Amino acid sequence: MRIAVVNNFFPPRAGGSSHLSESLAKGYAAEGHDVLVLTAAYQDAPAVEERDGLRIVRLPAWMLPQTRLAVSFDISFTTRPSLLRRVRKLLDDFRPDVIHQHGQFFDLTWATALYARKRGVPALLSIHTRLENPQARYAKVFRGLDATMVKPFMWRSKPRLVVMDVLMQEYIEDRYRGAHSGLVPIPVGVDPDWVVGGNAQRVRERHDLGTSPVILSVGHVIPLRDRIALVEALPEVLAKVPDAKLLICGQVYYGVFAERARALGVEHAVIAAGKVAKSEIPDYLAAATVESHEQGLGLGTATLEAMAAGVPVVAPARADNFPGISLRDGENVLLCRPGDVSGLAERLIAALTDPALAKQIGVNGQSLIRERFSLDRVLHRHLEVLGEMAAARRR
Repeated sequence: MRIAVVNNFFPPRAGGSSHLSESLAKGYAAEGHDVLVLTAAYQDAPAVEERDGLRIVRLPAWMLPQTRLAVSFDISFTTRPSLLRRVRKLLDDFRPDVIHQHGQFFDLTWATALYARKRGVPALLSIHTRLENPQARYAKVFRGLDATMVKPFMWRSKPRLVVMDVLMQEYIEDRYRGAHSGLVPIPVGVDPDWVVGGNAQRVRERHDLGTSPVILSVGHVIPLRDRIALVEALPEVLAKVPDAKLLICGQVYYGVFAERARALGVEHAVIAAGKVAKSEIPDYLAAATVESHEQGLGLGTATLEAMAAGVPVVAPARADNFPGISLRDGENVLLCRPGDVSGLAERLIAALTDPALAKQIGVNGQSLIRERFSLDRVLHRHLEVLGEMAAARRR
């Protein structure tokens, strides 16, 4: 097949969807398919690059200013008068059998949606992030943007949508009903090997952790993953484990958690490491006693990678978070109700004070990732779906 992979986010830009789209694209190429990647320019990355069997074209982009409406995130857009013409030329030269889009609110997704409709090319769209904001005044704005900008472009190409978890399925059914040609349940895929074997001592020395138990929290800090509940759980945790540290590993775009930590008098136990290179993540995971960060928004890539490394995870999430895959509280993960700060603290304390329990949960979680979330398994499921779509087009 000739597969066009489209995502405004792509390495060297960090992030879950960025790394997943790259991993899948490299996997498609390794399986013998021709792959063209269309993405937004980022920092000093080359405009055109060929590596790992991929041809990567980075289109000129501008950065959305950091605001709370923009989820305080460095979002790049490629919109300019020449965009549609450039995309059409690139795709016409490539002649894709299918287009795999990532991210429903990016302009490259919209531009390729118009192309897909005009040329009759089937599109598969992976939705990684819900267009939501916990602040009520912004929530209505995002719902309006979903209805007036995102959904109309979906109507044009009627993509099949990848459903990664039940929360995303509920979001899709609420926001995009009738604007797609079907849902395909495929969980997030992770490489279970690259996260193991990190150097814990390197991280402990860098952040002067000594032998303190570490609550690691991996991922960018944004309003949807603000770490406030973790900070609010700290007073109860520190009462039982006085030397525990909360180590936040990720770019801070929304710093309210730090204000909350000062107000609660626990700022001495909170360390913000900032943006960390992907190559250093195994070191941070090796230093962790437990990992937690999702704030009731399901289990994303960072959580799954922590589980793959054998780190016990505390997650404010549902047991049925992944369709057909069982999360078992106290067996392969520690679950608590979203918004339940006391329950979150209780689970963190259990992982910090009961080494046998923490080790067993880590081992079982690691096994679950290898059995159900390995990148190879997820890659081949994507290829099955893309193959079916390409075959239907030929018929």
